[in-house]
Amino acid sequence: MPPQPPRPNARSRRSYDQYCAAARGLDAVGDRWTLLIVRELLAGPRRYTDLHADLPGVSTDVLASRLKDMEQQGLSTRRKLPPPAAAFVYELTDRGRELLPVLKALAAWGAPALADRRPTDAVRAHWFALPLLRSLAGLGAAGVLEVRLDEGCFHVRTGDMRTGEGAEAYGEGAAPEEPDARITLDAATCAAVVRGELTLGEGVRDGRVELTGDGVLAKALLDQ
Repeated sequence: MPPQPPRPNARSRRSYDQYCAAARGLDAVGDRWTLLIVRELLAGPRRYTDLHADLPGVSTDVLASRLKDMEQQGLSTRRKLPPPAAAFVYELTDRGRELLPVLKALAAWGAPALADRRPTDAVRAHWFALPLLRSLAGLGAAGVLEVRLDEGCFHVRTGDMRTGEGAEAYGEGAAPEEPDARITLDAATCAAVVRGELTLGEGVRDGRVELTGDGVLAKALLDQ
């Protein structure tokens, strides 16, 4: 049997007090900022200062409180890096990583709201990773794709959804190894892709996306 989540003290935090799977899930991740912290940690271990920098608008008190709640819920852990770093990082547990498909579905549902970027909107390149994974799900090609925007870069690892082989994940910054393909585009074009208005292949043919790579993944992107 899979490991069971911890049962927090019902009086230790707010609860819907409903014997319902959705309500229990929201007990754990329904507070404001929690799922966005998970979004950041899905990209890998992060220091507190890095989390705070990539969650504009969150106060230090709220961030510290949410991280503590996530540890109590068994969603994340805190550990000290070995010297010379000697810094603490937060990372997701296996149960926390199980929220990836939840956030992918939420990002796909919210993608149409990216039609207009408001003047007050912050943006980070890796925030496009979740909806982009959904856009790439039907490629049928596994590999590492590096995505470069003016705001920065990130990488996604696609799996072959037809056979179930491979894995999927994403990370902030350049790919840790030579990627199978690399694309360069602007945020507006990336938003059009995740809204389903444009495929990456169409973007390449229209000159809005620059694609490099000559393997299976690059060909699948071009054929979109």
